[in-house]
Amino acid sequence: MNSRQRRGVILLLLSVLCALGAFAGVLSVINDVESKVGPEVTAYRLKSDIAPYTALRTDQFEKISMPERWLSENAVTDLDDIRGKIAVTTLRQGSLLQSDMVVNQPELRPGQQEVAIMIDAATGVAGKITPGAAVNVYATFEGEREGSPDQSRIIVTNAKVLDVGRLTALQPDESDRGRQPTDAVPITFALSAIDAQRITYAESFAQRVRLALVAPGSDTTVPEQDRTYELAKDK
Repeated sequence: MNSRQRRGVILLLLSVLCALGAFAGVLSVINDVESKVGPEVTAYRLKSDIAPYTALRTDQFEKISMPERWLSENAVTDLDDIRGKIAVTTLRQGSLLQSDMVVNQPELRPGQQEVAIMIDAATGVAGKITPGAAVNVYATFEGEREGSPDQSRIIVTNAKVLDVGRLTALQPDESDRGRQPTDAVPITFALSAIDAQRITYAESFAQRVRLALVAPGSDTTVPEQDRTYELAKDK
């Protein structure tokens, strides 16, 4: 084998080695990408904003694919999971649908309405009221005219709690500039039409609205004469 042939063989071997090195590099990149991305799974993204307590429909979401390792454990991967459910808070366009964003749609008895009001966390048995609980609703009012005594009244008895929202910081109105911000919780009740009016009136005009948790199986009947309390009459 002359020198020219030897150079040819060497160049051929170098070409083969370079090809093998490039192939190994490509395999390494592919393996690295697969290890970072992994298999893809189905997820669902909101097409537009959805208001709280709105019944959910499948056409409100678009199907997307994303790496399984990037998907949270509570992500919804099957739209059958949202049937008969409502949004628990405002759902934003572009957000991935997750199971903690929705709750079961409450079943109202004939003649009942869903009513949500903000309750001061400090006066609402904070942390102890849960969906399905029964409460009595108390409200305190100033005297109707100067010299009239302040009163505490039981506005509604045995109100069924449907949902307890997230703690929210409320800023005082301009007329209450001296007051500090308070934490409140939106609580949704199932009420008759008259009780819904009573509880919304109390939220708007009472000085304070308090919830009293009722023990399961307790007699929640309160005689009419015991529904209003004045300190001067407590002797």
